[in-house]
Amino acid sequence: MEEYVSVLLALTSVFTCALAATMEGLLPNGNFEQPPKPSNIKNTLLLHKTSLPKWEITGHVEYIHGGPQPNGMYFPVANGIHAVKLGNEATLSQTIDVKTGSLYTVTFGASRTCAQKQMLRISVPPQTGDLPLQTLYCSDGADVYAYGFKANSTSVKLTFKNPGVGEDPECGPIVDAAAIKELLPPKPTGINLFKNGGFEEGPYRLSNSSNGILLPPRQEDITSPLPGWIIESIKAVKLIDSNHFNVPSGHAAIELMSGREGAIAQIIRTVPNKRYKLSFAIGDAKNFCKGDIMVEVFAAKETLKAGFKSEGKGKWKMVSMEFKAVSNRTRLSFYSSFYHTRVDDTVSLCGPVIDQVRVLSIRY
Repeated sequence: MEEYVSVLLALTSVFTCALAATMEGLLPNGNFEQPPKPSNIKNTLLLHKTSLPKWEITGHVEYIHGGPQPNGMYFPVANGIHAVKLGNEATLSQTIDVKTGSLYTVTFGASRTCAQKQMLRISVPPQTGDLPLQTLYCSDGADVYAYGFKANSTSVKLTFKNPGVGEDPECGPIVDAAAIKELLPPKPTGINLFKNGGFEEGPYRLSNSSNGILLPPRQEDITSPLPGWIIESIKAVKLIDSNHFNVPSGHAAIELMSGREGAIAQIIRTVPNKRYKLSFAIGDAKNFCKGDIMVEVFAAKETLKAGFKSEGKGKWKMVSMEFKAVSNRTRLSFYSSFYHTRVDDTVSLCGPVIDQVRVLSIRY
C-alpha cells in the first residue's frame, strides 16, 4: 500500500510539473517545426483548417521556411527554420488552458515580407491589439514581440490575423514562433515605490533570438507584457537581457530605441505635497549605439534630462532627481530625447538603457 501511495504521489508530482511547464515555454508546435502531412499542403499552401498540427487556420495560409525564396524574396525567421505566412484576412489560432484572472504574455516572432504597410492583429477575447510591422527594429527583420493579456476563463483562444487586404498576394506578415508565460503581479516594497523597477518580471525569451523583445505601443498596465509598466508610446520599446546585451543590474533592462516616439511610464501612490527621490541607471547596451544619448523623465511638475556619452562599451551611471507630489497618484514617464541607429549597420534602431528604477519618500 505504501509503495502504491509513493508511486501515486510521484506520478502526481510529475503531472503537476508538466502542467506548470505549459505556463512557460513554446506553445504546442509553437515553432512550427512539426510539419503538415503531405496531403494537407500544396506547395506552400495549407489546404484545411487543421492542416498545421496543434493549430487552426482560416483563409490563405502558407507554411514556409526562412531565408532566400525561389521568387527572389527573403523571409526573416527569428526562431527555428519554419514559419507561417498569413494572406489577406487569414488567421492562425490555438486554444490554450490558462488560470482565470492570471496575467500572461505571449512572445512571438513577427516580420513583414514586403515594403508596403503591414499589420498583424493579435487577439485573446475580449482583448485585441494591432501590431504595425512597417518599422524594422533590427537589420535582419527578425523582430520578436510580446503581447500581454489577462485570462477571463480557464481556456482562451489566441489568434494571429492579417487584417489587411494587400495588392500583392505574395506579401503578408510572418509568424515564426509563439511562446507563453504566466506573469506574477509585482508589488511596491518598503524600499521602492516602483513595481518591477528592475524589469526582471517579463515575457518569455525565445532561445534562438538575440535581438531582445519588442514591447508594442499603447499597452496599459493591467495587461502590459511588462508587469507594472505602461508602454505609452506610438512605437515599441525593447526589453533586453544580460545574455546578449550589457545590463546594469540583474537579468533585464529597457532600451528606449524609438526616440520621443517610444516611452514607458508607471503610476505610483504618493502623498500630496510630500517630496520623493527618483533614481535610475542610464547607459548603453554594448550594441554599437554610440554618441550623446539622453533620457527625459517627467514626475509631477518636475523634469529631468539625464545625459550620457555612449562609447558603445556597456558603461552606465546612476542619476537622480527630487519631485513633490501634487496628488495621491503620480505618473512618471521615461523616453529618449534623440533617435539613434547602430554604427555597425546604420539601420537597427538603438538608444539609452534604463534599469534599477527606484522611488523613495524623503524624510526630513
